[in-house]
Amino acid sequence: MSKIVKETENILKEKITNAILSAVDAGELSQGEIPQFIIERPSNKANGDYSSNAAMAGAKAFKKAPRMIAQSIADHIDLSGTLFERVEIAGPGFLNFFLSQEYYSEILKDVFACGEDYGKSDYGEGKKVLVEFVSANPTGPMHIGNARGGAIGDCLASVLDWAGFDVSREFYVNDAGNQVEKFATSLEVRYLQHFKDDIEMPEDAYHGADITEHAENFISEYGDKYVEAPSEERRKALVDFALPKNIAGLERDLGRYRITYDKWFRESTLHNDGSVEKVIEVLKDKGVTYEQDGALWFKASEFGNDKDIVLIRANGLPTYIVPDIAYHYNKLVTRGYDKAIDVLGADHHGYVPRMKAALTALGLDADRLDAVIMQMVRLVRDGETIKLSKRSGKAITLNTLIDEVPLDAARFFFNLREPNSHFDFDLELAAKQSSENPVYYVQYAHARICSIIKKAQEQNVELRTPADDELLLLCSDEEKELIRHLSSLTGEIVSSAKAYDPAKITHYVVELATLFHKFYNAQRVMCDDEGLMQARLYLCRAVKDTIRNILTMLKITTPEVM
Repeated sequence: MSKIVKETENILKEKITNAILSAVDAGELSQGEIPQFIIERPSNKANGDYSSNAAMAGAKAFKKAPRMIAQSIADHIDLSGTLFERVEIAGPGFLNFFLSQEYYSEILKDVFACGEDYGKSDYGEGKKVLVEFVSANPTGPMHIGNARGGAIGDCLASVLDWAGFDVSREFYVNDAGNQVEKFATSLEVRYLQHFKDDIEMPEDAYHGADITEHAENFISEYGDKYVEAPSEERRKALVDFALPKNIAGLERDLGRYRITYDKWFRESTLHNDGSVEKVIEVLKDKGVTYEQDGALWFKASEFGNDKDIVLIRANGLPTYIVPDIAYHYNKLVTRGYDKAIDVLGADHHGYVPRMKAALTALGLDADRLDAVIMQMVRLVRDGETIKLSKRSGKAITLNTLIDEVPLDAARFFFNLREPNSHFDFDLELAAKQSSENPVYYVQYAHARICSIIKKAQEQNVELRTPADDELLLLCSDEEKELIRHLSSLTGEIVSSAKAYDPAKITHYVVELATLFHKFYNAQRVMCDDEGLMQARLYLCRAVKDTIRNILTMLKITTPEVM
């Protein structure tokens, strides 16, 4: 949280503790261990700026009614030299504290002192966190779910970074396994169909136009060279031709979406370097596997999963879960990340307990793996849901989405709801340039402040740091409410990091824009009182810089003119 906010809360806790000790020394409270109590910000501002339950928490220890304890604390508390002006007792014994006008001045100074770092904290203590997100199969273009996963994962990584973690972004490339075999089948059929009439595409293959395009491009380069070649040779040639193009396309499209990964980790490396076999051997050595019906099973039910899991099929091939176990072992052991966070689709609910069971069996703390389960997206136009069909190749891709919707809107909209909620993406609203569009509304607040500053400079107003007595003039309800919201940014970022929910930050900045517009409509910035004008310009600049910090963190532009 803000340095001023953190110091203020620490001082308040110390003052309450000292007041309890003074009341004990005076004989008003009995000797005993000081109880644990909390300090929080009430949602209703009539209950003060801060509230504490210290009196209720001490009822048992002090053998008194909470309200009597609260009165003793209030009588002995010394608020001199703090940013608090008074304390009141409410209800059964809540202690409500009210901040002085000086507090609001100190918050604005803190915004300017921190500059581009305002909002950052050391909460994460530099712990290494790997956020893996999107990780779409490289067998076709990314769909609308990947668009949401990309925005959520990228913004979550930014939030964690601002909260003080050492964050890396990673894309896991599934370039081995069943999906690549299906990719090979689909390419092979389209290739052979060009030369033969009696070949049909399997129902469960990939039917998208991208498969046909790959096959035709392959023919342009190699012609009929592989028509009579052995199937294995033909399939390998087709995959070696098409898969790198798809992976390059994923990287290009995600780059266009303003997502840059620290690492593209290929599944094939786990097969090639022996990591997959090593995981199997470790599980065997730990006695957590058994053979049944020719297959090798993992005793996952002994580690919290609802049933055991096949590791090696009767045909000798590993199931998909084995390289995934090896991959997470690589994250947490080989590369030593303190925490691995996977952003996954709604169909992965069962995946997480299976993976945690395997990590536990391998001797790791399964709590080092966390997952953000992301629900489905519905695209809406004219109030109607757009029907999608991935199999037929008519799904809306990431590229077609950002061809239609501004990038800023796409990234902002996908973070408007917490990940585990279903989301209707309104294509018309996302493209609309009006206050109904939340990202436009926030950007307009930034541009409006830029316009205010420009007009002030055109009137030869010197933008300066106001004197302390000038800052104390910011005492209207609208000004105090706006500054109070500014003060909560760092705490909101920490809360967002704890919950793995970047939507908290989009909500915060929308509320900040709302409070600014409310202030601007109620109070005249360019007023006749020069001191008050300077204070209000200072407040405007603090809001502008904070909006800039947040939108920059979310990789959204901050236009100065709209």
